[in-house]
Amino acid sequence: MELSESIRILRKNWLVIVLLTFVGLGAAVGFTATRTPIYESSSTIFVSTQAGSSAAELQQGSSFAQARINTYVGLVSTPIVLEPVIAQLGLSTTPQALAKEVKATGTLNSTLITLTVSDTDAVRAATLANAVASSLSEVVPQLEPEASDGTSPVRLSRVSEAQPSASPSSPNVSLNLALGALIGLALGLAAAVLRTSLDNRVRVPREAEQITGAPSIGAIAYDAKATERPLIVHADPLSPRAESFRALRTNLQFLDMGGRASFVVTSSIPSEGKSTTTINLAIALADAGKRVALLDADLRKPKVAEYLSIEGGAGLTDVLIGRAKVNEVMLPWGGRSLYVLPAGKIPPNPSELLGSAQMGTLLNMLEKDFDVVLCDAPPLLPVTDAAILARVTSGALMVVAAGKTTKHQLSGATEALNTVGAKLAGFVMSMVPTRGPDSYYSAYGYGYGSYVYSETPKKSDRAERNRAKRGGATTAAPEDPADVTFDELGFSLRRGTREAQRES
Repeated sequence: MELSESIRILRKNWLVIVLLTFVGLGAAVGFTATRTPIYESSSTIFVSTQAGSSAAELQQGSSFAQARINTYVGLVSTPIVLEPVIAQLGLSTTPQALAKEVKATGTLNSTLITLTVSDTDAVRAATLANAVASSLSEVVPQLEPEASDGTSPVRLSRVSEAQPSASPSSPNVSLNLALGALIGLALGLAAAVLRTSLDNRVRVPREAEQITGAPSIGAIAYDAKATERPLIVHADPLSPRAESFRALRTNLQFLDMGGRASFVVTSSIPSEGKSTTTINLAIALADAGKRVALLDADLRKPKVAEYLSIEGGAGLTDVLIGRAKVNEVMLPWGGRSLYVLPAGKIPPNPSELLGSAQMGTLLNMLEKDFDVVLCDAPPLLPVTDAAILARVTSGALMVVAAGKTTKHQLSGATEALNTVGAKLAGFVMSMVPTRGPDSYYSAYGYGYGSYVYSETPKKSDRAERNRAKRGGATTAAPEDPADVTFDELGFSLRRGTREAQRES
């Protein structure tokens, strides 16, 4: 996992991580608050030998005392030491129970024994520690063999008196809180990784690239008002969302499609924004001076005519069955070099019409007379229309709704294209969130944020824009774009006029 991916996961799941961290911290606070405070007091005993006065004898005695330290430590928890303590202090307990509160340790290479007593009362803990030390000091000399003069060779002396502790040793508030926070943080990170692993939705271009094997050619930011102004390039050409379509236009021009420029725009499932993407891309291409042919090839639920507010009663269906000529139903729109062929009447056999020889001939002719041909086609998973149509075009453009399309759906749509041998030219991420780790500006490399660079429009530009807003699609006759006659389709478009204008 790359560092950028790890940062994205953390940013995306920061709320879960913080929440679980506070849960762990709260659990630690609750655990600490319910624990009974335990106080510790310690007393230190020095073990020495009484025989000998020379250095050699003293060294021998010290070695003897060190060798016996572990034995004396073990005696602390025995009844012979603890019963006198119980009798002296009048405790209502047993040596076995008292032994659980007493701990004795011996320092390595030393003759010191430390006695530590834990109790819920600080004064009682100190009293017990001193009493146990006194009892051990009396018991050990009695157990060791007497010297020749009848005295014990070992003497235990208390060198440190136990004092009542001012603060409890348990619970350790700082340690408990730190452990609780760390455990909560670990659970939060684990939850973030698990959530990311179980997330089956396509959210960033890298995931779509891995599934489709095609490049990302654009990203369209999410717009809550998209339903109110679907043609954003026409309605608000200076908006960031309109700029994203111009970026898509630029990237599209760099695709190597073998000299062809006809594309089927489709998606995996409905409501991913394929129709609005197709129309806005067509407008952006036309604004750049390209001659664009926009075909509504969705013969099941056509939307192009509705979005462009043009008459859609006659269109592609009528041309394919020979009922009308192309120049009779193909309309110019918006005062641009954009010509629209609506879907027409919904036929009973859309797949057969789109896969017919007439459709292939129509596309070949349009490719010769237009710089770019865009076909708005139905989604790939519900029907096969787009896959059939993609075979006779230069490639398909897949619209992928960020956070909506699942990896399984995208994989199925890609497989549908591969099955018929169609080429997936690239994909466009739509509905990209504008905030968060997967946002349009952070995940897609657009560093200018929401700033818009614009110039004061010229009077001619302003007048043209106002005229387009008032009239929408114009009703002027289209420029004759071809001189090739296709009698079997029932239309003729003449190219000679346009070539003559270019030469002049």
